[in-house]
Amino acid sequence: MYAVIETGGKQYRVEVGTELEVELLDGEPGDSITIDRVLLVADGDESAIGRPVVADAAVEAEVLRRDRTDKVISFKYRPKARRRVKKGHRQDVTVLRITDVKLGKRSAAEDRRKADAAAKSERERLQEAAAKQAAEDAALAEKLAKASAAKAPAKAAPKGRAAADKTTKDEKPATKAAAKPATKTAATKAAATKAAPKTPRAKTQSGAADAKPASAKPKAPRTTKKDE
Repeated sequence: MYAVIETGGKQYRVEVGTELEVELLDGEPGDSITIDRVLLVADGDESAIGRPVVADAAVEAEVLRRDRTDKVISFKYRPKARRRVKKGHRQDVTVLRITDVKLGKRSAAEDRRKADAAAKSERERLQEAAAKQAAEDAALAEKLAKASAAKAPAKAAPKGRAAADKTTKDEKPATKAAAKPATKTAATKAAATKAAPKTPRAKTQSGAADAKPASAKPKAPRTTKKDE
C-alpha cells in the first residue's frame, strides 16, 4: 500500500519505511506526526482518489532530524550601473520516516507485520524440516557404515591369501631374471680374456728375441788356465 501526500506545497509518493525530506515542520527528533493531506491511497488494483483529499486516510511519520539542503547561489546585477548582488541560501528541512499508511480500518504497517510473521514462520518450518531430514540421513549413513564394517572381516582373509600367492608367483620370475644376467656376465668375461691380444716380444738390434723366461737359470762361467 502506498499514498500520495501533500506538505509544504509539494507532493510525495510514500509507503511504509520511506525516508524523505520535507519543508520545515514543527517537531523534534523522535516525535511522531500525522499528515492529513492525503491525495491518493492505492493497494494493488484498488485505489482511492481524493477530491481533493481522501476521507478517513492518514499517514503517520517519525521525525528523524532537522537538516539543511545544499546552498543555492542567487546573483543579480544591473548592466552599466555597476550593481552586483550575490546571495546564498540553504533551506531548512525535516527528515521523516513513514511508519504507517491508514485508510479507514486498514493499516499498511499491520499488514506488513502479518506478512513478516508468516514469512518467519514459514522459514522456521523449512529449517525444522531440513534439520529433521539431516538427522535421518545421518542415522542412515551410520547404519550403513556399521553394516559394511561387520561384513569387511569375513572377506579380508581370502584377499590376503590371494595377495600372498600372487607375491610368491611374482618373486620366482624375478629370481630367474636376476640369475640370467649373472651367467651372461661370466661368459662375457671369459670371452674377453680369450680375445685379449698377446703382448709382442721386444726385439734387439740384431732382430733376435731379447727376453728369456724369468724361470731360466744363468749358465756357470767357464774355467780358464789363468784361473787355475
